[in-house]
Amino acid sequence: MLSALIVNAGNYLYNLLVGRILGPSKFADAAILITFLLVLSFIAMTFQLVTAKYTVLFDGEAYKNFMSYILKRTLLLGVVLGLIIVLFSKQLQQVFNTNTASMFTVFGIGVPIYFLMSVNRGIFQGSKQFTKLAITYQAEMLSRLLITLLLLYVFVKNESSVLIAIGILISLVFSLLPFNKDITVQSQNDLSKKNKNIVIKFLILTAFYECTQIIINNSDILLVKHYFDNYQAGLYASLALIGRVVYFIAWMFVMLLLPTVVNKEKEGLPHRNVLLKYVGYITVLSACIVVVSYLFPVFVVNVLFGEAYIAIAPLLWKYALATSVFAISNVFAYYFLSIDKYIPVIITGILGITQVLLIVYFHTSLEEVVIVQIIAMVLLLVIQLLFFYGNTFIKRKKLNDI
Repeated sequence: MLSALIVNAGNYLYNLLVGRILGPSKFADAAILITFLLVLSFIAMTFQLVTAKYTVLFDGEAYKNFMSYILKRTLLLGVVLGLIIVLFSKQLQQVFNTNTASMFTVFGIGVPIYFLMSVNRGIFQGSKQFTKLAITYQAEMLSRLLITLLLLYVFVKNESSVLIAIGILISLVFSLLPFNKDITVQSQNDLSKKNKNIVIKFLILTAFYECTQIIINNSDILLVKHYFDNYQAGLYASLALIGRVVYFIAWMFVMLLLPTVVNKEKEGLPHRNVLLKYVGYITVLSACIVVVSYLFPVFVVNVLFGEAYIAIAPLLWKYALATSVFAISNVFAYYFLSIDKYIPVIITGILGITQVLLIVYFHTSLEEVVIVQIIAMVLLLVIQLLFFYGNTFIKRKKLNDI
């Protein structure tokens, strides 16, 4: 958790420094790459979570067969997605109104590396080798921060978005350290039909859920970049980065929650108290951030991004509220995902699509974009809570009947 806190702080510092150096208009293009990286992280997280879960559940020959199975599919998807980004870089430039297509080409080259990294991290997470897991995150964060700043300083007159992309690409190579010896495709045997079915089921549902994360976490930035000018889009990108500190903090707890719950479920032990403990932590932290954002918005924006971004200050607490509500509901969804209950995943997907539709129809101002997100996220949390307590009530009733 301490390492995750440092990594998130480093990533935050990276975003803040890039925003200050480039200013709102140029930062809009850089924010698109940062958003693409977040989108990629959610897709890759599918393979990390699947690897983490079945590192816990499989052993011996079944584990070797699983590693070969998941690695082949991870690399295949990484190569395909990378090629799509490279081949359609011109179209991406037009859709997101960026100054160059080269930034997408450079970014696409790094996609297969990111997917390989996700399997590497999944092994460390599932086997609770948290020190090695921490090192991979530290290596990625530090290399991206230092290399990007160096590139922006040395090649100050070059296209900044391309330099950002190069920094991201190099950092992905560093993120593979340390590399796990279990990552191999040497196994000649395939997974048994039973094991393959459960892996595919969890993989598909996790992928669906991660897609909902992409929609909820990043659709607003992408849509704002499409509907608004570069200055407004740059302001909104800074707002999103400040407000999402809640989500980054919440993710620290999710990283610890999943293997803990899976182990308890495997051993037949109760785990509801684990969920409530983490929800309590995140709720308290979220409340503190929203209150500070409400009381000192100008101070927060000025300290983090500078005077050029002050116009966004009145929206800070509202965006932090939307993110806080989503972060809390997200913990419930990951909890149920880890114990093979998938209705909350479907609920999240529906609300993610709802959020996109609301922004498409209501985007006359940046404030309206934020307000519709609050509405969608509050509705999501209410439904998740109803499902959780409804599920708890049904369990207790069954036990009483027995």
